[in-house]
Amino acid sequence: MTLVIDASVACKWFFEENLSSEARALTESEAVFSAPDMILAECANAAWRRVLAKTIPQAQARAFLKALPRWFESLVPSARLHEAAFEMACVLEHPVYDCQYLALAQDEGTRLVTADRAFVERIRCSRWSDRIESLDES
Repeated sequence: MTLVIDASVACKWFFEENLSSEARALTESEAVFSAPDMILAECANAAWRRVLAKTIPQAQARAFLKALPRWFESLVPSARLHEAAFEMACVLEHPVYDCQYLALAQDEGTRLVTADRAFVERIRCSRWSDRIESLDES
């Protein structure tokens, strides 16, 4: 089974925070992971913020960024998803960059796993409700 993973989950694989154990449990399942390629930039930004806040050393951030792509069976070009993501964003009234993950889940006929509760609630009230899974319910 393939699952689309967003940055809110991928960062929890490497950084200790709320729901990290649930995120890491996904990596021990039989699922394989997919994401839009922009996840690399989103996670790099999250690592950079942690370095600036001095909550992690740069070396840890670099190790995370080097390892991250290996966790994904596929990193799908965001350009392939941007039109569908835009349409979803308009319907959901939610940012396009989050909707890229949803567009990929729709395209691949699978579910998006996220720790973003606000996004989960938006999707649950939409025609894409079968494409979302909250990390805390996994």
